[in-house]
Amino acid sequence: MDHARILRTVLGVTAVYLVVLCFWLGWLVHRTPPGTVPFQVVALVGLFGSCVGIGMLLAARPSRADRRLWRHGLEGWATIEGVHPLERTDHYSELTELDLELTVPGSETYHGSVVFDVMPADKPKLALGETISIRVDPTNRDRIILVL
Repeated sequence: MDHARILRTVLGVTAVYLVVLCFWLGWLVHRTPPGTVPFQVVALVGLFGSCVGIGMLLAARPSRADRRLWRHGLEGWATIEGVHPLERTDHYSELTELDLELTVPGSETYHGSVVFDVMPADKPKLALGETISIRVDPTNRDRIILVL
């Protein structure tokens, strides 16, 4: 999860909401029929919550480059030759460096490494000697995505 991207989204939605709130308080609330202010407040709060939720949903998507790699990358596989835990993260996962022997059909086998955020449920799949699916960028063989 890209925490910085989500934070920028929430701050952006909040800034736009404050502008709308100032506009509503300064100009619109005085021109509305009496007795409708509570409904308008509920609508404004609901709109803010909806915009924050939709913004966070869109911010949590993979980047455009990663989505393009998922669609157009060359399919291959990798054999795990080394597993080196680096550090625990704040969401019960562990940053781990994986040494891989990468195989893409139609080209020679080569070696590489990737730092991956390993969830506890994925640890058995990422054990030494296991084979996993990958996607490789056809223009840059060093750019890969693990398919779990």
